[in-house]
Amino acid sequence: MPGIRELKDKVVVITGAGSGIGRAAAHAFAKEGACVVITDIHAERLAAVEDELVRMGARASSRVVDVADKAQLEDLCRFVIDTHGRVDVLHANAGIGYGGPLEVFPMADFEKVMAVNFWHVVYSVGFFLPHMIKQHFGHIVVTASAASYFGLPGLGAYTASKFAVAGYLELLRAELRRHNIGVTTICPGFINTNIVKDGKSTLLPGAKADQEKMAAFYKRFGWPPERVAKAVLKGVRKNKALVPVGPEAWAQWYLKRLSPGLYNLILRIGAKLSL
Repeated sequence: MPGIRELKDKVVVITGAGSGIGRAAAHAFAKEGACVVITDIHAERLAAVEDELVRMGARASSRVVDVADKAQLEDLCRFVIDTHGRVDVLHANAGIGYGGPLEVFPMADFEKVMAVNFWHVVYSVGFFLPHMIKQHFGHIVVTASAASYFGLPGLGAYTASKFAVAGYLELLRAELRRHNIGVTTICPGFINTNIVKDGKSTLLPGAKADQEKMAAFYKRFGWPPERVAKAVLKGVRKNKALVPVGPEAWAQWYLKRLSPGLYNLILRIGAKLSL
C-alpha cells in the first residue's frame, strides 16, 4: 500500500510539538504545504512554535493539551474535525522520560509514563481513526524509540511503554491496511531534545546515574530533531512500518536479532553501570 506522497493541503495533527521532534516535524510538514494543528502541555513553548509557523506562511493552529487526559484528546479531535472537516496524518509524538530502577520506581510515576507514552497513543488513535476510516485514507505515525525493541536498564517504565507502543502499532498496521490507512513506528536513538531535561529520576543511594550528566550528553552528542522529522516524512510518504533513526538505533535493531546472547550481556553490564 503506497503512502501519502503529496502532503500539500493535508491536515496534520502533531502532539508534543512545543519543542524537539514535534517542533521539527511541524516545520517539516508545514514546508510541504500541509495544514498543521500542533499541541503541547507547555503553553509558552507551543505559542512560540505556532508563531514560527505563521511567520513562515504556514497554515497552523495550536491547542494546549495534556495528552495524559483522555477528555482533552477527545476535545482535540472534535476541534480538528469541526475546524477542518478531516484528518489526514496523526503524529502522536508526545512523550516523557522518567528514570530509575524498577525496585524503587514509584507506581504513580510508572502510571504517568504509561499514560503519556502509551495510552496517549491508544486514545489519540481511538478518537481520530473513525474519521480516517470514513475517509478511507490517512496515516498514523508515532514517535516511539529505539527502546521499543532494545531494553534500557534504569529506564524500565519508559522501555515498557515503548515496547507496548511498538506491539500495538505492529498489529494496528496489519488491521488498517484494508482501510487504506498506513501506520509507521519511528524509533530514534539519541536525539537532542528536552526529554531528559524535563524528565524525572528516582535513584538508589550512591547510584552512578546522573540526570544532569545525561542531559548534557544528549545536548552534546544527540542528533538534531530535524533528523527525526525527515524520517517521519519518509515514513508517511513510503508507508514504512518501522524507521530507526541514527546509527545507534540501527545497531541496536540488528544486534538484538543477530545475537540475543550479546544483547542480554549488554543489559546486564548496563544495569551494573547505571544503577
